[in-house]
Amino acid sequence: MKIELPNHNTFLHVTDNSNECDASSIFVLTKLNAMYEQSARDHGCTHIISPKACLDLLGIRDAIKIIGITGTNGKTTTAAAIYSILLDLGKKVGLQGTRGCFINDHRIEEKSLTTPPILQTIHNLKLAVDAGCEYFVMEVSSHAIVQNRIDGLPFALKILTNVTQDHLDFHKTIDEYIAVKSRFFDDESVKLINKDESKIRFNRTNAMTYGIEHPATYKILAYSLKEGISAAVAKIDKVYEFESPLHGFFNLYNILAAISAVDMLGVASMEAICEAVEHFGGVEGRMEVVSHDPLVIVDFAHTPDGMEKVLDSMKERDLVVVFGAGGDRDRTKRPKMGAMAQRYAKKIVVTSDNPRSEDPHSIIAEILTGMSPSESLHVEVDRHKAIEKALRMQASDEVLLILGKGDETYQEIQGKKYPFDDRSVVRELIAQWAKQK
Repeated sequence: MKIELPNHNTFLHVTDNSNECDASSIFVLTKLNAMYEQSARDHGCTHIISPKACLDLLGIRDAIKIIGITGTNGKTTTAAAIYSILLDLGKKVGLQGTRGCFINDHRIEEKSLTTPPILQTIHNLKLAVDAGCEYFVMEVSSHAIVQNRIDGLPFALKILTNVTQDHLDFHKTIDEYIAVKSRFFDDESVKLINKDESKIRFNRTNAMTYGIEHPATYKILAYSLKEGISAAVAKIDKVYEFESPLHGFFNLYNILAAISAVDMLGVASMEAICEAVEHFGGVEGRMEVVSHDPLVIVDFAHTPDGMEKVLDSMKERDLVVVFGAGGDRDRTKRPKMGAMAQRYAKKIVVTSDNPRSEDPHSIIAEILTGMSPSESLHVEVDRHKAIEKALRMQASDEVLLILGKGDETYQEIQGKKYPFDDRSVVRELIAQWAKQK
């Protein structure tokens, strides 16, 4: 990554790549590229700075307010909701996360890492500042915290969604994973914590909370999940009502976090914020309705907790579920995902997700160790055929949930990404059958 310095007298650009260095370069030293410092010097670079110094050099530090969101589930929806509300309230704002980078409702970067390398984030921040943005909303992954990919960023607000099992292939234990997430909240910065999440540790200085089950700064008093979400939230001694077209109990948390965050930023009145919530229609691949007749919903849920949140939100309906588990990732969650599906679903098709370098049959076998044999349990390793099978056995009063990949447009097998989109498969099959009638 290279950022040009058009107005600098001595240097032409900053970079985090030693191979791009020469006498006109400033090398941004990070935890990830520290081993290449000498290489940068060998290429002629004489000026080496920290990410924090880079922010100052580019005039970013005091020019924009950064909102960072971390948690196992809900980061993407919460970030997108904050971004949407701020735009609705007439603010200029940037958004960075799993879905890419957006500035003032324009996509400037396609999907990448949830939290990219620090210089990429600095580059996106500069673009946002140059576009007149006052706010920059970003997702913060546990990997990024460990690898210092947020080093030097002056967060105006830090938000916690929740902490459940994920990424244990990287963190090894759930305790280590919780410790990493907690590290993000150990300073005295302004923070917003999910009060119903008991596992996280945080510095209580400048901390506010939101919740449904426990007393909190922002507390849900009553809610309905029929035909979307309608709820009443109490802030101290005042109560405010809001409605959202989103579905699911977990999205009540996401919307509550977004409302609370925007209020903490002091952007507008709570009444105006709650009104703006109605215009946020959700995120592609997150409880996305692909077909109404039959009712088919696609979601990114790929952990036991994520699956539980989605399945529990639809527990009043008879469910047909298609799911698998990703390869080269935490294997301990596979049987748990199988058990979770069987707890809620009437019919199940276990299939392949992104097997990566693993044998998909082996992944499925591990999922099945958490399940009991049943006539309603089916296995089809080919994901396209699995979706077709589920559609064929779906009754008119049942809901088909296709979980794991969300809005991904590929399937990763043995190092290659093949075009594949759950949503497109559903639409094509339904259209094909409609022509045959």
